[in-house]
Amino acid sequence: MKSIKISKQIAKKLVLQSQLLDQDQQRSTLAVIKKLGYIQIDSISVIERSHHHVLWSRNKSYVREELNDLMQKKKIFEYWTHAASYLPIEDYPYCLPRMNQYKDGKKHWFSSDKKMLKYVVDRIKKEGPLSSKDFKDKSKSSGWYDWKPAKKALEQLFMDGTLMTKERRSFHKVYDLAENVLPSDLSIKTPTDREFANYLIKKQLQSLGIASVSEIAYMRGAEVKNNVKQEVVKLVEEGKVLSIFIPEIETEYFCLKNYFENFNENSQNSNLNILSPFDNLIIQRKRLNELFDFDYQLECYLPVDKRKFGYFNLPILYKDQFVGTIDLKAHRKLKELEVLSLHMIKKNKQISKILTKKLNELSAFNQCETVIGRV
Repeated sequence: MKSIKISKQIAKKLVLQSQLLDQDQQRSTLAVIKKLGYIQIDSISVIERSHHHVLWSRNKSYVREELNDLMQKKKIFEYWTHAASYLPIEDYPYCLPRMNQYKDGKKHWFSSDKKMLKYVVDRIKKEGPLSSKDFKDKSKSSGWYDWKPAKKALEQLFMDGTLMTKERRSFHKVYDLAENVLPSDLSIKTPTDREFANYLIKKQLQSLGIASVSEIAYMRGAEVKNNVKQEVVKLVEEGKVLSIFIPEIETEYFCLKNYFENFNENSQNSNLNILSPFDNLIIQRKRLNELFDFDYQLECYLPVDKRKFGYFNLPILYKDQFVGTIDLKAHRKLKELEVLSLHMIKKNKQISKILTKKLNELSAFNQCETVIGRV
């Protein structure tokens, strides 16, 4: 398989343009979700939650209400990629293979209680959309790992596709029957293994710019990875996908031919972005290290004495380089965005000036009026 040789600098341009991080533009929220393929949902709220942050990073006019609005209009839906995510509604059929696994008995963290599953479905059929709090439980929960029986049933039914999220209220899911949430004209035909592999190749290369087989099949299992490997070879032979070689990296990457031929190699990028730890660019850590020489770890899951950079240390991307991390906390009642710590790999007056401006923008997005702490 003949490969096209490119520099790491060109590779980063391919990636950042695909990820919509190379320059500020007005973009619709739906267009961003379609381009990225998914937006990961996360509950951590020391600053604005990740799904909002990711969208704001690519469209500074983004407002939070847009996600629920798109769900109400049946343009996007919630399901699982490598984590809980928002996806374009047209991608729904490609979630059916996973849903069918749960219908066939796969567990979602907990064992299924058939009586509780039936009870939950019957109530939603009778009463309409319900959230977990609509199901009473006398026992006290000590955390997500000790959910009440109805909550476990709701999530199992969500994973097997019986229920879908109709909307979120104060971040809490409101569940309804899938047939009430899906557009009436949407195909619900389960794709073949080959169709699913081709879908992953197209979607991941569209989002990531360049990607290896492992990155395309990220967290999908060995069988899917093998199918992707077979299909990408066929697409290269057909001339629809290019094999990409970067001298400094042993990994074989792939790129959509049309994208490679039309991307703007000479574009100038002067952006500085403070990214969410769950940003699409950040999620695959090995890839991040290989392409951007950035060894990043989110430290909120570490014990306090093991943290070096802070609880919610956010990566700072300047042009095509990661220049540091910053740990932030929004004090919403005080309307203050606090800089808890800043660790710079590369620092100069120009970067400091742009970082200060970006912090002020991020502060406003977090509904804060001032930035406190040293930069």
